[in-house]
Amino acid sequence: MQTPDKEIPADANSPADATPPAVDVEPSLEEMIRLAELKAEEHHDAWLRAKAETENVRRRAQDDIAKASKFAVERFARELLAVKDSLEAALAAEAPSIDSMKAGSELTLKQLVAAFEKSNLTEINPVGEKFDPHFHQAISMVEAEQEPNTVVTVLQKGYLIADRVLRPALVIVCKAKA
Repeated sequence: MQTPDKEIPADANSPADATPPAVDVEPSLEEMIRLAELKAEEHHDAWLRAKAETENVRRRAQDDIAKASKFAVERFARELLAVKDSLEAALAAEAPSIDSMKAGSELTLKQLVAAFEKSNLTEINPVGEKFDPHFHQAISMVEAEQEPNTVVTVLQKGYLIADRVLRPALVIVCKAKA
């Protein structure tokens, strides 16, 4: 039974300073789809940019390789210009003597050897060394007083470029006596 002299206010069950109950506001399905599409667009754009950058890097690398192979000989060619100039000067001489031709040839050879050294081009002259098929090409074998498989004669010198064989030395090798 209720007593009439005591009135219960309508909001007596809840304190006056309480916040209304939290309502979970989830985005609608359309909103979620729109956000997913925006993210997909961003990722697609980022992927396209990354793909384009990769293509640019690949193309620049190919250009660099092409230029490197095209101009790789430039330093060596510059060194050979002095040799060519010396040969042209020798041929332009009016009445060269044998001594001046020999001196000019020796000077030109020194210029050529210097150009080879600057370009890391080294000579293979294996007289008296053991035959090595990686650096020598045997033309024939002869009996001699030397140890078998030793280079007796060099018919044509070989050359290396930075430890890689450019041309093997053509050699005659000693074989064991019968």
